[in-house]
Amino acid sequence: MLDILKTGIAATVTAAILAAPGLASSVPGAPMPEATEEFVEAGRDIYIQRCSFCHGLLGDGEGPAAKYLDPRPRDFTLGTFKFRTTESGELPTDSDLFRTVSRGLVGTAMQSFDSDLIKNGLTEEERWQVIAYIKTFAFEFEEPDLDPVANGKVLSVPANPAPYNEETIARGAKVFEKAKCWSCHGMTGRGDGNKEFREDDWGFQIRIRNVTHPWKIKAGSEVEDIYMRFTSGISGTPMPSFVKSLDEAERWDLANYIKSLQHDLTAHQALTAKLVDGELSEDPADAIWDQTQPMDVRLTGQVIGAPRWQNPSVEMVTVRAVFNDTDIAFKLTWDDPFEDIVHDEAQEFDPVELTQVGGFNSYVEAIGMITRDLETFRDSVALQFPVKPPSGTKKPHFFRGSSSDQVYLMVWKADKHAAGERATDEGNARGWRQAIKPQAEDAQQVTGKAVWDQGRWSVIMKRPLVTGDKSDVQFEPGIFIPMSLNAWDGSNGEHGLIMSLSTWYFVVLEAPTPKKVYVYTLLAFLIFGALGLWLARKALASRNEDEAGT
Repeated sequence: MLDILKTGIAATVTAAILAAPGLASSVPGAPMPEATEEFVEAGRDIYIQRCSFCHGLLGDGEGPAAKYLDPRPRDFTLGTFKFRTTESGELPTDSDLFRTVSRGLVGTAMQSFDSDLIKNGLTEEERWQVIAYIKTFAFEFEEPDLDPVANGKVLSVPANPAPYNEETIARGAKVFEKAKCWSCHGMTGRGDGNKEFREDDWGFQIRIRNVTHPWKIKAGSEVEDIYMRFTSGISGTPMPSFVKSLDEAERWDLANYIKSLQHDLTAHQALTAKLVDGELSEDPADAIWDQTQPMDVRLTGQVIGAPRWQNPSVEMVTVRAVFNDTDIAFKLTWDDPFEDIVHDEAQEFDPVELTQVGGFNSYVEAIGMITRDLETFRDSVALQFPVKPPSGTKKPHFFRGSSSDQVYLMVWKADKHAAGERATDEGNARGWRQAIKPQAEDAQQVTGKAVWDQGRWSVIMKRPLVTGDKSDVQFEPGIFIPMSLNAWDGSNGEHGLIMSLSTWYFVVLEAPTPKKVYVYTLLAFLIFGALGLWLARKALASRNEDEAGT
């Protein structure tokens, strides 16, 4: 049974790695073969081995790994499929099912099964076989009157008549307002339009999609994919079809606008802190931050130590840094649709059962095991650094170090911020099995401010470059210092070790150019200038002698 759970968890990791649906083969080489008894039976064998762990032996979405996954695996018996090229409420085509099985759904545990993409994938024939078996779970597929192809319910996707440019994006912004997309997705597309959770048709809690994160748009983040979602709707969810309210041109413009909101991830893993003159600003809106280099830090669920959590909400934090001759300041920005500024310690999860040696399982269930609701737990973020200066490639473990490799953390808490108290605590850790040990009150030196606005937190943490405290990290220009992050989304039930975390990135303080460099440059200029002048005079004198001789 434990192997089954591990298989489901591995699927989630695989899905995250393959977060590029456009790479998968989404178009079959040939139509689906005839679903003979032998063909369907072959699909049954594949389904049991590859799909039943999540979707269940009965196809009801109740496989042994299902309770650990969010979103839940699809219940095939209901005949309701989200991602289709058919009219709202209709069944998917065979090609729709092939596309989903082939490329998977980013942001979920549904991995790609295309054998051209993954080593243990399925051939095209095997994908058709398992699709033929999946269709046996829902009687709707056996009803000729419900066949979308035979009944002309398939949506055509014409060539985009609205090229992706500033003009169509501007028109799309007006459509976004006209159609009141902001009422759910928020004015900036970050999913903060609703002030409460929504539910799907299966009764499970869902969050409105943050359309600025393309890696979370399940059925594809390209303009054509987005257009189809507006046209077909997403069955089983609050996302409707806009065919009756928006004409084709408006839907294309809107798709272009949504595409323009998508965040382009930075690729570097070393953050350069900018040297500035004067006092460092603690205002997240200060113009100085616009002059700095941002770095996107990717986070994932904490699945290293119990309680393990594979359904994190905060998957990216953008970090910037500035420093002067005495202090350093970091700006951390991340999207969060809800401002969670309370913390109910009575609701905290007791992980004793999950942490016992020899226990059956150490993963937290997605539903029911922890409280995932508003006004329960706080939002929080932490910056972590090694205490010892880096030596070569040696670093502590990114998950709170170890007994022999201590780490230093600056932990910001939204409830403290809202109460007007010191919101950031400095502490140390020697491994994840022990709680972070706060430093003494008189050793707390971090200051800063925070702002939540339209689904986004911006937090400033500022402290001296050098403290003299042996338990602190010391910042020196020109040194690449390992840096990692922890993050908690309170309304997602995250607290304690139920969180998201990153591996090591780096921060380096740009070293000021020594004055002697300017002196040497000036001397070189004077020397080469003088040499050039001497050579020019010598050449002129030589030419004059030649003219006199003739």
